[in-house]
Amino acid sequence: MRKFITVIFLLLVSIGIKLYASPVKIIPVETTGLSMVFTVSENKKVIFQYFGDKISSDSQTIFLNRKYKPRRDGRSLAPEVFPAAGDFLDPALQLTHSDGVITTDLYYVGHDIKDIDANVVETKICLKDKLYPLFVNVIFKAYKKENVITQYIELENKEKDDIRIEKIASAYIPLHKKAYYLTHFHGGWGAEMKMKEERLTPGVKSIEARTGILTTESVNPSFMLSSDAPAQENSGETYAGSLAWSGNYKLTFEIDKYGMLHILGGINPYASSLSIEPGEKFKTPEMVWTYSSCGRGQVSRNYHDWCRRYALAHGDQIRPVVLNSWEGTYFKFDEKKVKDMIDDAADFGIEMFVLDDGWFGNKYPRDDDRFGLGDWQPNKKKLPHGIGYLADYAHKKGLKFGIWVELEMVNPKSELAEKHPEWVVKSGDRDILLVRDQWVLDLTNPEVQDFIVETFGEILSSSPNITYVKWDSNRFINNPGSEYLPADKQSHFWVDYINGLYSVYERVRAKYPHITIQLCSSGGGRLDFGALKYHDEVWASDNTNPLSRIFIQYGTNMFFPAIATGAHVSISPNHQTKMNASLKYRFDVAMAGRLGMELQPKDLQGEERVFAKNAIETYKKIRPVVQFGDLYRLVSPYDEGGWAANMYVAKDKKSAVVLAYSFEFHGRDRFLEFRLNGLDKNRKYKLTELNTTGKKRSFWGDNMVFTGEELMKMGININDSSMFDSFAFLLTAVD
Repeated sequence: MRKFITVIFLLLVSIGIKLYASPVKIIPVETTGLSMVFTVSENKKVIFQYFGDKISSDSQTIFLNRKYKPRRDGRSLAPEVFPAAGDFLDPALQLTHSDGVITTDLYYVGHDIKDIDANVVETKICLKDKLYPLFVNVIFKAYKKENVITQYIELENKEKDDIRIEKIASAYIPLHKKAYYLTHFHGGWGAEMKMKEERLTPGVKSIEARTGILTTESVNPSFMLSSDAPAQENSGETYAGSLAWSGNYKLTFEIDKYGMLHILGGINPYASSLSIEPGEKFKTPEMVWTYSSCGRGQVSRNYHDWCRRYALAHGDQIRPVVLNSWEGTYFKFDEKKVKDMIDDAADFGIEMFVLDDGWFGNKYPRDDDRFGLGDWQPNKKKLPHGIGYLADYAHKKGLKFGIWVELEMVNPKSELAEKHPEWVVKSGDRDILLVRDQWVLDLTNPEVQDFIVETFGEILSSSPNITYVKWDSNRFINNPGSEYLPADKQSHFWVDYINGLYSVYERVRAKYPHITIQLCSSGGGRLDFGALKYHDEVWASDNTNPLSRIFIQYGTNMFFPAIATGAHVSISPNHQTKMNASLKYRFDVAMAGRLGMELQPKDLQGEERVFAKNAIETYKKIRPVVQFGDLYRLVSPYDEGGWAANMYVAKDKKSAVVLAYSFEFHGRDRFLEFRLNGLDKNRKYKLTELNTTGKKRSFWGDNMVFTGEELMKMGININDSSMFDSFAFLLTAVD
């Protein structure tokens, strides 16, 4: 008997489980302001008890004694930490064991709490199936200062044979409220991150992507859930989650017959059955949770703080003003035209020039999107001196230099496709379907991964002055399949592709930690925390029209901060929508993110050129507040009235920036009035209007001093109300 106990003890220690001398009752996951609480029942089930504002560590009585109504089958309604298949609810885990059993029953084995560093605490809850040597670790990381909790799952197969994962979520949260209001995001190319709020009704609401790539272009794996009433900006309970995964995903919101809401999120099980061998482990992507009892504004600020510190490359560094060549030249450029654009960029005060698509391919010159993709050699006809020459030229002009790539794709008309047809995603002998005249490279194949990493390095090796890469990805996957994966592992394709992509990202980042990389995927097709952590910014949309961008950036910034949002001034009429807008309007909208220009600089002359130069210098002065400050949404573009207004407040509250827009006709009598937020009520602030034209001013109090209390309680009113007027203000604390 003693030998048996010793063996069990060593087994538990070997799998990393911390043993407790006395029965464990409460398992807390805590940040500075939030608590997520679990308890262990008498029958060794781990029960989800609470997620919300932080509860005192002395408040344990209710958790230890809480009772749930029993069901007709004798089970309790108490929700488990990670519900597995065997019940009538949509499970977080569904497996098929080698003997054909399709149910799983998880029980508590132990848990461990440890400090990762001064700000991050990891809690691991260890579960085991009652009958099989199958182990599931539910792992939380609490980011104390940011009030964010991430959750993921580690599954380990210690059975004698393979098991098959039919479904595995990253996270599960149950709620029991009077009503549930879901805010989610939808759209398409050029219209990403539109917001939709709806009241959930009994049954299942699901949001999912099945395209493999461009998975966030139409729907996004981020959501907010308001309880009892529609979401408010500064009041009410708001729960929020964002899945850090760039592949197929699925979110489900199920209200059962008892009125409880069950939230699941993770990898989409669609065509993705995963065979796990004995001794093999599987780790899910992270779900990123936060909560606020004072509205969705604080939810966004939590995500922004966490993202800048943990989910964004170089999140503590100022972003430069960029000129991107795409809308200024498209494919039609040569060395002289590029040098002229660099000269103009220097004259405007721009800090980074990015050469977009069209610079490569010789046997198949990249003169349009049908040729050359995959052949990453500079086109000798367009650029006889190569990319390095242009990068060095930009450096001499005082600019940094960047380059566009789309390394995951290949044109059929390319040397790469001719040399390696086995590297292309294909389903057996079925036709390889074209999208945008290109195919997808098979990133489940390590040789393809090596090719991409080596190609990235070869491009950078042409000059040390290449410091920025725009990494694009412009099509979805259809007829999926891999010549690399064996026949019995073809259902692994969707997951292995993204893990292969992440492996490439990790290798690139390890080798080139200081390079700035933009996350572009036909615009906002890869807007998620899983990919963003390897990048410095995201290209939220190919649509640069300012009216469209007000809505796109509003939705994007619900989760992702301004510093990560590339926002460019383009020509008028806009190339995507053909809409006309003043240069001031275009700049005021683009200043809400990382400012850039997407046009031919020579098209701006006279007063417009002067205005653009001044606006760029103004942005450089205010960008520390925009990029690092706290976002307060003052007026939603989704509200009636045709107005929008945002505010960025420095962490020390000594300065702030307000950007406001009109986008409907208001007649001669209506005007905009709104209260500011986030200021120090005891400080005095000088309010200065920015980006003005001539002597015209929109606010009667320009250059006057007000108290923070006045501005937050009484607010300001704007004189102008014309369609496509815009307003920019700087607030500076005065002694």
